[in-house]
Amino acid sequence: RRSSDLAKVAVVVRIRGIANVPPKAKKVLQLLRLRQLNNGVFLRVNKATMHMLRMVDPFIAYGYPNLKSVKELLYKRGHGRINKQRIPITDNSVIEQVLGKHGIICIEDLIHEIFTCGPNFKAANNFLYPFKLSAPLGGFKKKKLHHNDGGSAGNNEHRINALIRRMN
Repeated sequence: RRSSDLAKVAVVVRIRGIANVPPKAKKVLQLLRLRQLNNGVFLRVNKATMHMLRMVDPFIAYGYPNLKSVKELLYKRGHGRINKQRIPITDNSVIEQVLGKHGIICIEDLIHEIFTCGPNFKAANNFLYPFKLSAPLGGFKKKKLHHNDGGSAGNNEHRINALIRRMN
């Protein structure tokens, strides 16, 4: 069995800018909410999303985050959507205000929902803005090359955690 069969959630980071992106790939990146370089999002892993990721392989790095990565991203870079505004998650009332009706009242509930891909994953993920990450400390290996060719693009599986550490 492949690890993508076991993993429920992927984290996707845009690693290429806006130049020379074909129209179909541009549309997929918009659907993934990756409009900007070094933006990151969580994504449920299923057949449809894997096809989308395959279409934009050269422009993104993705993989399967561990609990520590999810926690660090949410605590440090977590912003929520409240009345269409990007509000930093500084306390639990911010989360309870929007996701309380789904039984998510604190940041640990949010982390659990995202990591386990629970029944309210879609609501929780929609509440979160895409993470605006920094360029990675020490740089990308090779931005333009696929992961299989020694680059950074494409499916990094569990090695994405090291990349997230360097970008967070």
